[in-house]
Amino acid sequence: MYGLLGEKLEHSFSPQIHARLGDYEYNLFEIAPERLESFLKAREFDGLNVTIPYKKAVLPYLSEISENAKAIGSVNTITVLPNGGLRGENTDYDGFLYLVQQSGIAVAGKKALVLGSGGASLPILKVLSDLGARDIVNISRSGENNYQNIDRHFDADLLVNTTPVGMYPHNLETPLSLDGFQKLSGVLDIVYNPQKTKLILDAERRGIPACSGLPMLVAQAKRAAELFTGEPIANGVIAEIYRDLARQMQNIVLVGMPGCGKSTLGRRIAAKTDRQFFDADEVLVRKAGRTIPEIFATDGETEFRHLETQVLSDLCKQSGAVIATGGGAVTRLENFDILRQNSTVLFINRDISVLPCDGRPLSQQNKLSDMYAQRLPLYRTVCDREIDGNGDLPTVEKRILERM
Repeated sequence: MYGLLGEKLEHSFSPQIHARLGDYEYNLFEIAPERLESFLKAREFDGLNVTIPYKKAVLPYLSEISENAKAIGSVNTITVLPNGGLRGENTDYDGFLYLVQQSGIAVAGKKALVLGSGGASLPILKVLSDLGARDIVNISRSGENNYQNIDRHFDADLLVNTTPVGMYPHNLETPLSLDGFQKLSGVLDIVYNPQKTKLILDAERRGIPACSGLPMLVAQAKRAAELFTGEPIANGVIAEIYRDLARQMQNIVLVGMPGCGKSTLGRRIAAKTDRQFFDADEVLVRKAGRTIPEIFATDGETEFRHLETQVLSDLCKQSGAVIATGGGAVTRLENFDILRQNSTVLFINRDISVLPCDGRPLSQQNKLSDMYAQRLPLYRTVCDREIDGNGDLPTVEKRILERM
């Protein structure tokens, strides 16, 4: 029996990944710190992956440590030796090396900033050194190089986040602003849930090549599986599992004008793809205890948009859901990152001549053509794909499924 050792593992994807890598049982071992020693000494496992906060804490209980793990100073994979002892390895090294190579971001001769000084940073520091980084600076909260004097390193070429800042459920938090960095040619974030942290989204907005940690997660698991089974696994498996897992994790978010069919299409798509469906307007009404016209009449559009952002923030933290948004969700720019962090955003573009206005306060108060002209560039900016919304429901549904 194999598994993942950590303190809080509720949202781990490791069992799904290892189910594709080998024919062995893989469980989650949520162990409190005071139980770590007894758990390791009981030896009721054949091998372990190790995550926060135990990558350094397990070291005293190991009878062997690989040379690479010794050089790194932390362990994330444990195997049981024939004599019953425990051997430590660090496959995060392999995972991050794969991430760098697949990202195409150059390291050799570059100045790299590594955010975070915990166990997660150690294999990253070694990979960067082995790849020939010219200068590697470790940024911590209270060290010589910290977030208060980050301006002394605005000449960095590469930025790597190894902190948990921005990780679910604290989506869209960020360890720092990219303002001031003039030479960045790459940003890497080892957080994988959400698939795009605010740091990654900020980099993309600036045209900086960026990649988050899901490929690293799969690659390190592949190397761990080789250690568990003693059998080599082709590298091509990493890309296959990554693509499948990314699709499974991503939400499908529908945006478009009021009345374009987002809710009806969303329900149909969710049923066809075995996903959970959320209608953002319906969730907002339940949360507020009032209808949308009532909210507009008593509190105005500003309060409605504030409530809408709160609802979208909660819904878009989901993984693998279908979410229909209100027609005006794109009118607040702060919603863009909320919508895009973990989703494929589809714009349902339906001719405004057939859009209904009943029960839609803004559609009744404003000329639809003017509203459409204002919102069209916003829909197109936030979306990943534009879907022709004209025709009957089965036709539009087919177009969405094909583009997914």
